Amino acid sequence: MRIAVDAMGGDHAPAEIVKGAAQAAREYGVDISLVGLPQVVQPLLDSHPRLQIVPCTQVITMDEHPAQAVRSKPDSSMNVCARMCKEGRADGWTSAGNSGAIMAAALLIQGRIRGVDRPALGSIVPTQDGFAYFLDVGANVDSKPEYMTQFAMMGAVYAREMLGRAQPRVGLLSNGEEESKGDERVRETARRLRGTLPGFVGNVEPKDIYGARADVVVADGFVGNIAIKMAEATAEFLFRTLQEEIPRTMTGKLGGLLIRPGVRQIRDRMDWREFGGAPLLGIDGVAVVAHGRSDARAMKNAIRVAREAVENQLVGKIRAEVGKP
Repeated sequence: MRIAVDAMGGDHAPAEIVKGAAQAAREYGVDISLVGLPQVVQPLLDSHPRLQIVPCTQVITMDEHPAQAVRSKPDSSMNVCARMCKEGRADGWTSAGNSGAIMAAALLIQGRIRGVDRPALGSIVPTQDGFAYFLDVGANVDSKPEYMTQFAMMGAVYAREMLGRAQPRVGLLSNGEEESKGDERVRETARRLRGTLPGFVGNVEPKDIYGARADVVVADGFVGNIAIKMAEATAEFLFRTLQEEIPRTMTGKLGGLLIRPGVRQIRDRMDWREFGGAPLLGIDGVAVVAHGRSDARAMKNAIRVAREAVENQLVGKIRAEVGKP
């Protein structure tokens, strides 16, 4: 298996991306092609002989308009990664760069699965007894009920194939559990899901996500993006506050020593770097979006996600269950 990695994407590119790719090559046994500017990437490969460089001449930055950048920079690292997959030279690709541009490159070069109206981006969310899959978290800022119905169906395939949930429970994020709650889009999506998805459990509130009431939680991309960013910010604020407040007194310092192992376990369980990235569901190929702040650990795990998506034939199974002939 070969995974193409955008060496130029992300806040810590290319050094941390290269380091994470080297770790993934060792631990997961995959071949990796690092796509980047040779003058900045090649010097980092001297100590990583297993990594192959694929040259590009352009880079899409975080502040560029996604679709315009993809069209105006055909030899960008993202475009080259997507083309490698389209042409069969790689089995999947990942990038921590401009997420809108990643989606644009995947759409314009790899294309959508026939019958899927919009791709969706998901995120793993920790719950009281494991993890849930939350989508869409930003691929679409204005979703119609028909799109959200497909998100739910694709999310169910993801939970079954990637998380091992034999019969995934799917919930729809709303401001109340009752059928009457939610805006018109949520109510119409719920009506459609009751008739098409056997695992649909109805509306769920934010507290129900962490209470593990559903394996898959579906939201409009605008709401989902805000919700996931709020959750990440809250977790970071909580741990930063603990680090600042506990050492202020001698009692706190002693107590901190006692609870440190437990706090570390909780932090690791909530650490977004462990989840790596998420495949763009609905793309006709494996394209994994990693966090823009990805360090080596996060990139290693994003490559793991790409490998697992290929191994589990995620794209083919979504095509069979959600797409159209």
